[in-house]
Amino acid sequence: MSFADRLAALAQRAPSLIDHLATEEATKNALVMPFIAALGYDVFNPQEVVPELTADVGVKKGEKVDYAIKQDGEVIVLIECKTAGVNLSEANMSQLFRYFTVTKARIAILTNGVYYRFYSDLEEPNKMDSRPFLELDLLDLREHHVAEVMKLAKGSFDLDRMLDAASELKYLRELHKVLADQFEDPDSDLVRFLYLKVNPDGRFVASVREQFSTLVPKAFQQFISERVSGRLRTALAQEDVVAGRKQEEPAADNEAEDEERGAETETTAEEIEGFHIVKAIVREVVDADRIAHRDTKSYMGILLDDNNRKPICRLHFNWTQKYLGLLDADKNETRHELKTIDDIYQFSDQLKETARRYDS
Repeated sequence: MSFADRLAALAQRAPSLIDHLATEEATKNALVMPFIAALGYDVFNPQEVVPELTADVGVKKGEKVDYAIKQDGEVIVLIECKTAGVNLSEANMSQLFRYFTVTKARIAILTNGVYYRFYSDLEEPNKMDSRPFLELDLLDLREHHVAEVMKLAKGSFDLDRMLDAASELKYLRELHKVLADQFEDPDSDLVRFLYLKVNPDGRFVASVREQFSTLVPKAFQQFISERVSGRLRTALAQEDVVAGRKQEEPAADNEAEDEERGAETETTAEEIEGFHIVKAIVREVVDADRIAHRDTKSYMGILLDDNNRKPICRLHFNWTQKYLGLLDADKNETRHELKTIDDIYQFSDQLKETARRYDS
């Protein structure tokens, strides 16, 4: 299971847990430790994850940071935790700030188990920045945020790459805030700039300022709405094309075409596991040697007698969410969501019925 899958599973559980996490320890156990584990670190191995790391600061002794992630014996990430539901205040941030200065870590995380703020020392070496370069909300996961957090994962951690990304993310985050403010209430300089762009010879007098201060937000809204609508139309059109192709494929019986499709794909271990589960189910009604599979870019087809006119089912495992595609007598497909590959067993009766139909 990928980091994105593990994080999505944790995010799915989080809403039902939050109200029951009344202490910091409960938050750590239910949300923070699974988050660290999702990154690929062994939370029970002190060579990788150190709980309650001592980080004495000056005359303050016994200061401890909740978790420290280590690589090759060096601390690379600090994590300070608060109780779920608690706002991540500046006071909490200043506590992490003190820890940051006495370790070699270049990445620090402040979290309440649901909301994660990521800091570095981009502005001054060995001094944690006052503003995070990235924020992650488990209740509002966004694909580009997940992709950036994944750079901290055990198998792909690269400090230089992470710091380069952090620098870019920091400015992108601030630009987003500026653009959001300007979108709602553009300042006079922006209004003037845009007015002169559309009317280079005009004079930016008070009456024009008043008129364009209303027009600019409307133009922003219409521009974004048109872009979103255009992308939706494109996406829907592509889905229609793909759906049309998939409806045609069961009736195809061109082995050369199938081989060409198969040459462009990579059969995964999960697909093979799914095939063997289907085979174990269907062998109760037909000989196991008659059950075959063919892989395409979009799905793995499981066939009787290796005949594309006899599809038993389809395994759609190429995306984060996995589906089992069942086909009726007219070869119309219905997809069923799978939480785990073993969920295929829930459809044993339908799979056996399909195999019997072809065999009769």
